[in-house]
Amino acid sequence: MENLIDDKRIVQIIKFLNSLNINSKRFTEIINKKDKFIIHTFHEALTHSSANKSINYEKLEFFGDAVLRLSASEFIERTFNNMSVGKRSELRSHIVSDEWLTELGKKIFIEELIIKGPKAMGDENAKDTIIAESSEALIGAIYKCFNSMLEVNIWLDNFWKKDAELYLKSPYKYNAKSALQEWCQSKGFDLPIYKIYEKSQNHGDPKRFSCEIYINGSKEADSFGHSHKKAEKNAASVLIEKIYQRGES
Repeated sequence: MENLIDDKRIVQIIKFLNSLNINSKRFTEIINKKDKFIIHTFHEALTHSSANKSINYEKLEFFGDAVLRLSASEFIERTFNNMSVGKRSELRSHIVSDEWLTELGKKIFIEELIIKGPKAMGDENAKDTIIAESSEALIGAIYKCFNSMLEVNIWLDNFWKKDAELYLKSPYKYNAKSALQEWCQSKGFDLPIYKIYEKSQNHGDPKRFSCEIYINGSKEADSFGHSHKKAEKNAASVLIEKIYQRGES
């Protein structure tokens, strides 16, 4: 199994893992020993199914989903012990979301390590999804290699401390569509209508789609995004920010 991984790839994986700066002596020692099981597990976490149908990150991603949610729950318990269950659920949803995982992956430059087949390499629409999935698989791999939440918690806590603080200051910014729907219902308005227009056919173009939001027949906000979903979210964020600034929340 280890013969599938050449020396260059092994060096690349070890360098990447050390760059994560996980403050654990055990982590550093085991990684630098170049243990075959460890190297193979992380290689698997950083391989997309388009490159290898049998050895890829899908199983570790599935495993990492459970590890991520448990780690997030433990972080919230340690950090916000008096927070209500409802608020805990909302915060956890944010810090385990696909969008959060994508941002995590970009911060650690995980895309540079992901082995992809030709089709996936040219698919700009799948880029963020692959980053998020591989980041989740990486979390699963860290747990699997050490059979412990310790290294996972040490690593993720560094990101969550800042991200949770930002979220709790303005939660409506991160759940803009839901916040806007709730606001409309509280005011007795019809639910917002999102109108999408394709402005470009270039995949990955941040202004490929334009979204306009109408409430009770009146256009209230607009914005752009690289996908339908992103354009809607951006437009909702613009409008909900206006509402809060006007003191109408």
